[in-house]
Amino acid sequence: MKRLVFLFSCSAAWLCAADLGDVHTVYLLKMTKGLDQFLASRLTSERVFQIVTDPKLADAVLTDQIGEGFQAKLAELYPPPESEKPAPKPKTEEDAPPVNPMLGDTVNKLAPLTSSFNRSKGSIFLVDAKSHQVVWSMYQPPKGATSKEMDRTATDIVSRLKKDLHPKK
Repeated sequence: MKRLVFLFSCSAAWLCAADLGDVHTVYLLKMTKGLDQFLASRLTSERVFQIVTDPKLADAVLTDQIGEGFQAKLAELYPPPESEKPAPKPKTEEDAPPVNPMLGDTVNKLAPLTSSFNRSKGSIFLVDAKSHQVVWSMYQPPKGATSKEMDRTATDIVSRLKKDLHPKK
């Protein structure tokens, strides 16, 4: 009986997993050295994916970093439906902290800071928009920051993506 339950749970996980073949539209996040622009050009001209400017229309997101900053960006681009958001707790005067009128508003209104210092240079990730699973990735560091080198890097990435989309049987 345990084996049967294990078999069903594995097959259910497999069915929920995102697949590279299911990706048709892609939203590109801003990348270092403008690589996103070169990738958009190559992906469109070689008809690999349709590039969309509205993230809500995308099947996947192409990025050069994952982690907390990326998760925050996904939460901004794809907010959870109203039914999944926790209901606000009713406030009473007893619950409210004392307010000092001299201090003013202490809410941090700055967007989270992202630094390119800790980015891995050369990693590219295709992330499913719904499941937030990495569907495809590769490591292709650019050899330089010139337009010619960035275009060559984008060409290499798209060539590998096309190969992985249509593997020889």
